[in-house]
Amino acid sequence: MNISFKGLGRSVGISVALALITPSVMASSFVHPGALHTQADLDRMKTQVAHNAQPWTDGWDVLIKNSHASLNWTANPQAMVYRGYDGTHRENYAALFNDAAAAYALALRWKVSGDDAYADKAAAILDAWSKTLTGIDGTSDKFLASGIYGYQLANAAEIMRSYERWPAQDVARFKTMMLNVFYPMNHQFLLHHNGQKIDHYWANWDLANMSSMLAIGILADRRDIYDEAVEYFKHGAGNGSIEHVVWKVYPDGLGQTQESGRDQGHNTINVALLGAFCQMAWNQHDDLFGYDDNRALKGVEYIAKYNLGHDVPYTTYSNSDVTQPTISSTGRGNTRPVWELFYNHYVVLKGLDAPYLRMAAEKVRPEGGGGDYGPNSGGFDQLGYGTLTYTLK
Repeated sequence: MNISFKGLGRSVGISVALALITPSVMASSFVHPGALHTQADLDRMKTQVAHNAQPWTDGWDVLIKNSHASLNWTANPQAMVYRGYDGTHRENYAALFNDAAAAYALALRWKVSGDDAYADKAAAILDAWSKTLTGIDGTSDKFLASGIYGYQLANAAEIMRSYERWPAQDVARFKTMMLNVFYPMNHQFLLHHNGQKIDHYWANWDLANMSSMLAIGILADRRDIYDEAVEYFKHGAGNGSIEHVVWKVYPDGLGQTQESGRDQGHNTINVALLGAFCQMAWNQHDDLFGYDDNRALKGVEYIAKYNLGHDVPYTTYSNSDVTQPTISSTGRGNTRPVWELFYNHYVVLKGLDAPYLRMAAEKVRPEGGGGDYGPNSGGFDQLGYGTLTYTLK
C-alpha cells in the first residue's frame, strides 16, 4: 500500500486516517457492505438525517424528491440491452441506466429511513433484471454500458445484500448475472480494447470497466477479479491506469488529465469514475487515493480548477489517434455531482490542501442523483447523492 500524507494541514486528519487504514490489505475476506459505502457510512447518514443535521438533510431532501427513489417506480428489464445503434437493433439502454439509478436510490432510502418498503422495491428491480438480462450489445458503446451500469448495479446490490427479505437464491442469481454478463465484457475490454490500439479509447472507457470489475469482485467475493482491477489501476497499459489518466504532473502539484484536450464533459466523468474506483478500494483497505503521492488528487484538482474558470498549465497531448495542442473549453463549467467524494476524503479526512476541489464541492452541494442533471445518459453516468453519502463532518 502506498500511503502519502504529504502536505497534511490538520493533525486531526492524521489520526482519523491512520485509524481507518490500519487493517491489512492482505485480508482474505471482503468488508460487507463495502463497495461505495460501508455500514459505518450508512449508519452515519441515518443518524445525521434523524438529527436534521446539515448538510446531510439537504442531501436527503434531494434524494427523496427524485422520482427514482419513489415506491411508484416500475422496473423495465430487457433481455438484451443495446447501446450504440448497430444498424438493426433499437437502442434501449436508457431502461438499464434508469433502473440502476432507481435501485441505488431506493436502497439508500431504505438504509436511511428504515422503511422496508423501499428495500422491497429495490430488490424487485434487481430481481427483474437478474431474471431477464442475458447480454449487452450494440456498437463499441456496449462497453460503456458494461462498465458504467455494471458498477452501479453492483453497488445497489452490495447495499441490499444485508436485507433479510431478499432471498439467498435471488442474491445468488443476481451475482451470477453480474459474473456472466458484465464481468466478461469488463475483462475483454481491458484486455483487448475491442481490437483497437491500446491508447485508442479515452480514459473513461477503461475507468468504467475497471469500476465494474472492482464492484463485482467485492459483491461476488471474488478476490481474483478485485485484484485484476487494482493491478490495472496501478500498471494497466490503457488510458484508465492512473499514470495515464493523470499523465503529466506539474511542479505546482496539478496533474494534466488524459481527456483535458477533448472536452470537459468527458473530463469530469473521469472524476466520477476515478472517485468510485478509489472509494470502493478504500473501503476494502486499499489506499488508491494516496497511490503515487496522491496522483488522483492532482488530476482532480486540475479538472476542478479549470472548470471553475481558472487557467491551468497544458502540454500538447498526443496518442495514436489525436494531437491536441490546447486544452478544450467545450463543456467548461459542466456540472456533475462528483466532487463531495474527493473533497471529504482528501480535505476533511486527510487534511490535505485542495482549494479548487473545495470550491467545486461547495458549488454543486447538495449533490443530486440520476435524473437531476438531465434525462440522457450523461445525467446518469454517476450515482451521485454525494452530500448525503460522503459528508464526514
